[in-house]
Amino acid sequence: MTSPPHPAPGPAPAVPGPPPAPGHGSLPPGAEQLLTRVGEVLKPALTHYLDLHAHPEVSGAEARTADRFGRRLAAAGCELTHQVGGHGVVGVLRNGEGPRVWLRAELDALPMRERSGLPYASRNDAMHACGHDLHLAAAAGAADLLARLSDRWRGTLLVVGQPAEETLAGAGAMLRDGLYERFGRPDVVLAQHAAPMPSGTVAHATGQAPMAAAGAVLDVVLHGRGGHVATPHLAVDPVVTAAAVVTRLQNVVARETAPADQVTLTVGTVRAGTAANVIPDHAVLGIAVRAAGEASLDRALAAVRRIVLAESAAAGAPREPEVTVVSRSAALLCDPHTTGSVRRAHTGLLGPARVLPWPGTMATEDFPLFGDAGAAIHGERGIPLVYWMLGVADPKAWLRRTTDGPDAAPPPAPNHSPHFAPHIGSALRPAIAALTVAALDRFAAA
Repeated sequence: MTSPPHPAPGPAPAVPGPPPAPGHGSLPPGAEQLLTRVGEVLKPALTHYLDLHAHPEVSGAEARTADRFGRRLAAAGCELTHQVGGHGVVGVLRNGEGPRVWLRAELDALPMRERSGLPYASRNDAMHACGHDLHLAAAAGAADLLARLSDRWRGTLLVVGQPAEETLAGAGAMLRDGLYERFGRPDVVLAQHAAPMPSGTVAHATGQAPMAAAGAVLDVVLHGRGGHVATPHLAVDPVVTAAAVVTRLQNVVARETAPADQVTLTVGTVRAGTAANVIPDHAVLGIAVRAAGEASLDRALAAVRRIVLAESAAAGAPREPEVTVVSRSAALLCDPHTTGSVRRAHTGLLGPARVLPWPGTMATEDFPLFGDAGAAIHGERGIPLVYWMLGVADPKAWLRRTTDGPDAAPPPAPNHSPHFAPHIGSALRPAIAALTVAALDRFAAA
């Protein structure tokens, strides 16, 4: 049965007011102008965001999104290249001799139905439930604003629209397609990510702490012997084996992981059978494993393999199970020196109370491949990465919860929730400003 249609988009949200006043920190070149001139690019950025939000596309199918993002970059004066590693887009804005500063945003959405109730909600069975539409609108807006501030920086700005981040496949695909060979080695790669913090805040990692976890996605095929439900003794039921595997896997974190270590293991999909009166001949599990470091991830993956093999053998399966690592990503480590400089720029822009420490997350990213984690692909080491979390929750509701208690306003929906949606009226302006001032800081560093 098809899902009910969403209502047609209504009036656009009100364009947000001025960003927070600058703090007492030093401002990088162009920041003063940025605070007053960000409004020049806000309307097209908002229009772009609303269009992307209403028409999301899943990993590997981002053709329309790439086209719309490319149009916005072209309007900002960028030279465009499409179809880099799939639907990847690269926009190049040249402004004399100087460093090569890269901005990265993601094109893809998730295969889930939006339930936010917004007038501009998704019109199909995909959803921007992780803020990638905001990242794209902010990156294009930052390119537009930097083009208008061209007297305040020198160098080359590259804006990357990366496909297939949610499947952890897109960064590697772009790099294998010669991203750095074709467009030059970056001096820094910058990215930001939506988080359920109040709009107008950003959060950076401190010291050597990772921003995001190492992770892997596994496909496990458990084999059985199909048959009739009236004669189960003549079959080997892979559904029972799958249930045993799912239950046993909970011990990997509860009993095989040190309490001080950070590991999560989730069986996100279970697929088996075609009819209630048929014992199927196989079952398939989709498993996501996250860990704070590579060694912990390796131990957890080894435990998964051991448990899957043992339960399959215990069930008398006619064939050994198949365990395939579909994707793997390294922990996201930002360059401490460069991050410190960008954090100071954000403090000068937003004020010290709005620049927060980030404790890390068990979410994963393929963004580390743009740095040392991808050196096996692009052959380059020492490329600094800077990545920060960007608040997107309604600040007024957040304040009510803080001052009047948790019942004063509903908590913000987390990423990957069908109710997730940035409070675009307050989130878009600081998203553009934060990315732009970070780029200005890196251009000024040279």
